[in-house]
Amino acid sequence: MSSVSAVAPPYPPARQALADILPLSLAVVPWGLLCGSLALQAGLNPWQAQCLSLLVFAGAAQLAAIGLISGGVGAPGPILSSTAIVSARHLLYSAVLRQDVREQPLRWRLGLAFLLTDELFVVVQAYRQRHGRFHRGYALAAGLTFYLIWNLATLAGIVLGQSVAGLERFGFDFAIAAIFLAMVVPQVTSSAALAATLTSALVAVACHLLAVPLGLLIASVAGMAVGYGGSRSASEGATT
Repeated sequence: MSSVSAVAPPYPPARQALADILPLSLAVVPWGLLCGSLALQAGLNPWQAQCLSLLVFAGAAQLAAIGLISGGVGAPGPILSSTAIVSARHLLYSAVLRQDVREQPLRWRLGLAFLLTDELFVVVQAYRQRHGRFHRGYALAAGLTFYLIWNLATLAGIVLGQSVAGLERFGFDFAIAAIFLAMVVPQVTSSAALAATLTSALVAVACHLLAVPLGLLIASVAGMAVGYGGSRSASEGATT
């Protein structure tokens, strides 16, 4: 839990949520365009392609599933297991937010669980740092805004994918890396966080170059271990 004193927000939570999530929402538009167009290339029809964003609502998992489908993998088992691994980081987000939402009604917990993304987690944590508390209305407004823009971007990708061949040639996939960098860098505010970030990055690159299976998961675990060790050492040093 944050020890930041509660500070009244200058704007209504919903208005503040829109202002905070809008830059990240617009930044993922190229990613959504890519998901929509690649889904068509993988053999999905427009309705199926849109349902990936409407029902799955997880860009990295969607791209992983689309890649498997385009590679000829039609069995649900490999697709579900691969997307589960890609989305495993959401378990960590849920653990961090658990104390905030555990007392909420079931409909709120289900809604926020569905809307939880990397981007929503980042803005909710930033809101907590500024105002000293979690606000469910803020989280819901931010999540719904991001959900709407993501699906509109997917729809645009589907429309463009039917009329513009080779949409992926425009380099929209760069948006994926740029978005994650934009979210991660401001969160690196301690030596432990820096060590965790660098460890994850180096291990991920090494696993990719060596074609190690489950490289993303290995990199995540390595980063968490280093970050936990660094945080614990810092805490012990502060108490001695």
